This record gives sequence, C-alpha cells and structure tokens, in this order.
Amino acid sequence: MTIRFALVAWVLCSSVCLAQDIGASRVRTAADGPFVPEAALPGGIVLSLYPGDSSALNADRVHEAEKYNTTGNYDRLLNTLNVHNPTIEVHLAEDRQRNGAAVIVAPGGGHKILWLGPEGLDLVPFFATQGVSTIVLRNRLRVDGYEPTTDAVRDAFQAIRIVRDHAAEWKLDPDKIGFVGFSAGAELAAPAALFFDDFQSKHSEPSDPLARVSPRPDFVGLVYPGPTPFTREPETAIPANAPPSFIVCAGVDDRVHAIWADEYFSPMLRAGIPNLEMHIYARGGHGGSIGDRGGIPFGTWPQRMNEWLDDLGFLAAPGEKTKAAKDVEKRAAAK
Repeated sequence: MTIRFALVAWVLCSSVCLAQDIGASRVRTAADGPFVPEAALPGGIVLSLYPGDSSALNADRVHEAEKYNTTGNYDRLLNTLNVHNPTIEVHLAEDRQRNGAAVIVAPGGGHKILWLGPEGLDLVPFFATQGVSTIVLRNRLRVDGYEPTTDAVRDAFQAIRIVRDHAAEWKLDPDKIGFVGFSAGAELAAPAALFFDDFQSKHSEPSDPLARVSPRPDFVGLVYPGPTPFTREPETAIPANAPPSFIVCAGVDDRVHAIWADEYFSPMLRAGIPNLEMHIYARGGHGGSIGDRGGIPFGTWPQRMNEWLDDLGFLAAPGEKTKAAKDVEKRAAAK
C-alpha cells in the first residue's frame, strides 16, 4: 500500500468542544501554541493532556502537526504519527445515563504509528450501543523520540485522570472508567493496572489540579497485547487493589502476543486478582480490531467483553457499586 500523509478535513458539528477551535483542518505554528488535532469523528471533544507549558512536553516540537494517513478504502482517518501534544478525543454516548461507563482506548501500531481508525474510532459506535462512552487516546510514540514505558504510560495515566476529573460534567460514573489497549496500546493498559499508586506518588504536586484525582482504571482490556511489565520483570509487584482484566488474543497464529498475554494473566491469577478473564482463540492472526474476521470464533471477542463488563456490574445503573469494586475491596481488605 502506498502511504500518503495529509491533513484530514472533516466536517464537524459539535457545539460542545470546550473552547477547541473546530473547523477546517489547519497546522498551527509555534506562535499559535501546541498543535491540537481536529476531532476525527463528528461530535468529538478534543482535549490536550497537558498544559501547553508543561515540562512533560517537548517545547521544541509541541507545535508540530500530526501526520495522517487516509489512503485506501477506509472511510475515516486510518492512522497518525508525529504526536508531540498528546490528546484525547471524547465521544459521549447519547444514552450514557444507562450506566455512566467510559472506556479509554489506546490504539496499537508498534510505537511507530497509531491505528486511530480501526483500533480507536471504530469502537465509538460499538460501545455506544451499550451506553458506554469512548475516549480515544493519541499518545506519544517511540518513532517520534519518546519512550513508551515512561512517556506513553504517563499519557495513559493522565488520560484516566482527566476523564475522571470531568466525570460529573460529562455525566459519567467516576467508578466505571476503564482502559483498553490494542497491541502496543496494551503496553499502556498493563502498566495502568499495576503502577497507579507509583504514578500518584510521583505526580501529586500541589500545583497540579489533577493531583488528587485517582489514575487507577476501574478495569482494563488487553487485546492481542505487546510485552507487559511481567515480560521484563516476572516478579513485578501486583497491588492488592489491581483492577479486573480482560485479555484476548489468537493462539499459534499470533504466538508471541499470546505468550505475552499469558505472561500477564498467569501472575495476576497466582496473586488472586479477582475477575480476570482471558480468551486465547485457536486461530485468527494479529490485528483486526473488532472485525468479525469472516465469522471465526475470534471475531466474537467483543461480545465476550460486553458480557464480562455486564457480569461485573459496569453496565448497571450509575452510582451502583459494581461487583468488580466489591471484589477488589474484599481482596484488599484481606491483605
């Protein structure tokens, strides 16, 4: 496939873009401040993860525009890179009052690109049918000079904090905020389930308006995951209140990712983390997001995840304590 990079011009109709300038795509210069992408789907709310003068950002490059690929038959933005001002694109489900749940989605791409369309935007209508809001993360990439285990993981935790901080305004339940990562994006989901206390202790400066907002996800999903912290350090400490995890991958057809999935699942299971669920399918290969894969069993994994969310109480009425939360509290109290 010939790769062609261009800015995407989307016609956007949201009137609630929180002071974001929504209109024809344009590149902002250094004088304009950090580059902020347009929402890739109509109605999206785009928010920067950090203030423009944050020390977390590369001041020399934060004004650079992202590079987009829209080549092929795909009818929306396919992928992006050159992310120096990480953002979230928020899509609030119309009937989110059903449960108040929200999922932050981290697309994969081997830390070289972000498959923003298939592994991000495509999940918006899928989760919306359940009344679940979708927030698509544009995190920083190794190809652009950033370290996934620090910079991108920090973006993940910052996204969780921002969504939880806006929960009341957006009519979300602050105790039903999950994080789902695909492939390289799962390399952010796994640390999010393990290192939230460490992040909180290192990023609680009095000047930080999010210092008192919890970065802990209420559930995580690892979809055909890349290497997790257990791959690098099998004895990685597991917090007593680690959230429930849903893990899915093809088997021999995607053997290395299935092994990484098991390297995450097994220690969590041995530690007694409640409500873990893993599906390793006989065949299916790598990638594919939520596609039906021609009708093979692997194509049904999104339904399995919905059943898991429902079983754990994340699709129940807002304000109701979930079964997941009760089980976490019970285990933590026993420690």
